[in-house]
Amino acid sequence: MSEKKTILVVDDETHILHVVSLKLRNAGYTVITAEDGEEGLATAIDSNPDLVISDYQMPYMTGMELCVKLKEHEQTQHTPALMLTARGFSLSNEYIDKTNIVGVITKPFSPREILGRVDHLLHHCSSIQEARKAS
Repeated sequence: MSEKKTILVVDDETHILHVVSLKLRNAGYTVITAEDGEEGLATAIDSNPDLVISDYQMPYMTGMELCVKLKEHEQTQHTPALMLTARGFSLSNEYIDKTNIVGVITKPFSPREILGRVDHLLHHCSSIQEARKAS
C-alpha cells in the first residue's frame, strides 16, 4: 500500500469496533473509532478519513443520519461510507442522493468480507459513483 489510508469505524458495540479495527489495522490501514453517530461526525470532520464504516442503529444519531450529515459538511461531502446493519436494509434513491453510502454489509459479517470491500473501494474505485456500481 503506497499511501496509508484512514478509516473511521463507528459502532456502539465495542466488540464490533474491536474486530473490525483489528482486521483493518493488520491490513495496514490507519483506523480511528467512534461509539455513536455524534462522536462519529465530530471525528470525521476533525480527521477527514478516506472511508467511514458505520453501524445503522446507534444511540444519539443513527448511521443514516450520520451519513446525511457527512454529505452536508464541506470537509466530508465526498467521503464514501459503508453501512453495517443487523436487518434487511436497502437504500432508496432518496438516501443515495443524500449520502455517500456506497455499500451495505449485513450483520453477522466476516472481518474478511469487510476487508475485501474496503480494499476494493479504496484501491479500485476513483469515485463514489464508481464505488456504488461496484457494490
